[in-house]
Amino acid sequence: MPKALLLLAALGFCGEFAAAQTPAPSHPTLVVMITIDGFREDYLTRFGPQLTGGLARLTKGGAWFTNAHQDHGITETAPGHASLLSGRFPRSTGIMANRIGVADQNAPLLGFSGVLGASPSRFQGTELFDWIKAADSKSRALSVSSKDRGAILPIGKSKQEVYWYPGDGEFTTSKYYADSLPAWVRKFNDRLLPQSYAGKSWTPLLPDSAYKEPDSVSVEGGGKDYVFPHVMPSDPDQAASLVRATPFIDELVVAMALDGVNALDLGRGPTTDLLAISLSANDAVSHRLGPASKEEHDQVLRVDRTIGVFLDSLFKLRDQSKIIVVLSADHGFTPIPELAAADVNPHPTRASLEPALAEARKRLASAKMDTAAIDVDQQIVLLDRSKFQGAKISAESILQTFEAAAKKIPGIARLDRFSNLAKDSATDPIARRWSHQFPQGTNVEMVATLTPGSLWGNFLVASHGSPYDYDSNVPIIFYGSGIPAGRHSGFVRTVDIAPTLAGLLGVKPLEKLDGVPLSLK
Repeated sequence: MPKALLLLAALGFCGEFAAAQTPAPSHPTLVVMITIDGFREDYLTRFGPQLTGGLARLTKGGAWFTNAHQDHGITETAPGHASLLSGRFPRSTGIMANRIGVADQNAPLLGFSGVLGASPSRFQGTELFDWIKAADSKSRALSVSSKDRGAILPIGKSKQEVYWYPGDGEFTTSKYYADSLPAWVRKFNDRLLPQSYAGKSWTPLLPDSAYKEPDSVSVEGGGKDYVFPHVMPSDPDQAASLVRATPFIDELVVAMALDGVNALDLGRGPTTDLLAISLSANDAVSHRLGPASKEEHDQVLRVDRTIGVFLDSLFKLRDQSKIIVVLSADHGFTPIPELAAADVNPHPTRASLEPALAEARKRLASAKMDTAAIDVDQQIVLLDRSKFQGAKISAESILQTFEAAAKKIPGIARLDRFSNLAKDSATDPIARRWSHQFPQGTNVEMVATLTPGSLWGNFLVASHGSPYDYDSNVPIIFYGSGIPAGRHSGFVRTVDIAPTLAGLLGVKPLEKLDGVPLSLK
């Protein structure tokens, strides 16, 4: 375990963090974790007056933490989902980036020959469901998402009911969890709901006057299909694949989850069960069209209504007074750099550390050394120090060469030696977040941070992943009987969700956590 836990007093957290004394629903039978992929906290205020569904219900009736953060350096889907119900930062979950996530060729997907498998094999430690099950072995969990990592990581290593949508028209799981799909999943797939979107159009929910965003912005979508309406292919198989990039995928995930609640008798009691739902349409829409697009505005309205349908349906199936609902997100989103105002300085751009890597490797080659001794993984600089034993040049000189070249690259704001980062710093949140990303003792030598608004590479129109607030600030809302409604403005972290729920449920974490229980009063 990393040594850690933030110095709460130094960071001014004491007013928000205290033992959670809010009474929980009597004998909760179901905890529902709703994660909206790529959902910025400011969406709730920006579009608040137009919200009429589930988001409106939760913000008005729940304990809403408006200054909540995924408090780590690489704000991506896998690290974010792994932190939500584990109470721990990426440095201790082992899920430090999407590329160090759930891909596992030893756990092939059921019914998908040749498709890379997935499992929680890299995940380290325990999560909320493990603590629940330790208290009552009869407790069960269901997790559903369109993404494998969105379904797998909220549950951890427990072999429960975990399903996702690879995109060929069927929800599935991997052999880590089961050797065959249960009857209720096969029955759901037989309904061919993804194929039913063939030929349908995504059009705005509200009149054009309700949207301030322009519709015709050619940089959105890479210049392709960036104007409403967005028409689905008429071919059912093509529609079943492309539905993942539309708001319609959230409807499918919710329908699948509700079928699972019924089929598994989840939440009926007397045990406490867990239902995790990760809604990914928001992320797909923002990646392709940007978080400031008219489409993203409409997507927020649609996910609001989809969550509303889900909650209404769930509360008809189960006793609402015995359900705790939590809503959060795995990360925020960075606007499209090319759309930044002309007077922004430094102007957002797209950057790569490859030129600095080339300079460092040129020096290695001239010394007849293995150029692979230094490498770059997007924003991470890796070094194999064993290759410098007995060498004519030192590891430090190569790092200095790299650093000097990197500082000349437009878009690079800072390059930090990982071992020198100011841990648990209240005055340097970027350093603090990077210190939460990796454990000490790895081959991560340096971490690079872009200038505000800049992105790594050109492969996505818009993206996320920085330690800045626009990527880290996400909502946290607790909703349920006995949880007072109200807004809380103090700084909190998503790692505080799991210990807060543990306190409400009266279960004990099975290891030391980075998060602490929040006061919901």
